[in-house]
Amino acid sequence: MHLTPPVRHADAVPVRVPRSAAEARDTVARLLADEFGGLTDETLADVVVADALLVTSEIVTNALRHAGGVTGFSARITEGGLRLVVEDADPRHPVRQEPTPGTVGEGGYGWALVHRLTAHLTVTPHGGGKRIVAVVPLV
Repeated sequence: MHLTPPVRHADAVPVRVPRSAAEARDTVARLLADEFGGLTDETLADVVVADALLVTSEIVTNALRHAGGVTGFSARITEGGLRLVVEDADPRHPVRQEPTPGTVGEGGYGWALVHRLTAHLTVTPHGGGKRIVAVVPLV
C-alpha cells in the first residue's frame, strides 16, 4: 500500500506530550487516519503504517526508559513522509546495537531498527536534552 498525502506544507502542530508509547502511537494513528481518510483494521496492519507506528513507539519508549522522559512531541505529514520530532531530557545520543548470536532478550536493538525504517534521522542537542527528528516514508 502506498499512502499518498495531499501536498501540504503546514507546520507541525505540537500535541500534548505523550505519557506512553501507546499514547504516541494513538496520536500518529489519528494523524494518518485524518490525512488519508480513515484507517481500517486492514490498513493498520499494512507495512507502511506498521513501520510508522513502530518508529514512533521505539523513539518514545527510548525517551521514557533511558532519557528522563519525553519533553516535546510533534508529528506531521510532509512530502517525504511522516515527520516525527521527539525531545527528551538527556543529551546523550542513543546507542545503536546489532543483534549478535546468543543474546536473546537483552534489548537495545530498537535504535538500529529506527535507522533502517527511516529516510531521514537526526539527533541534535536541545536545551538540557536532545531532539530526534525522524522521517518515515509513507510509500
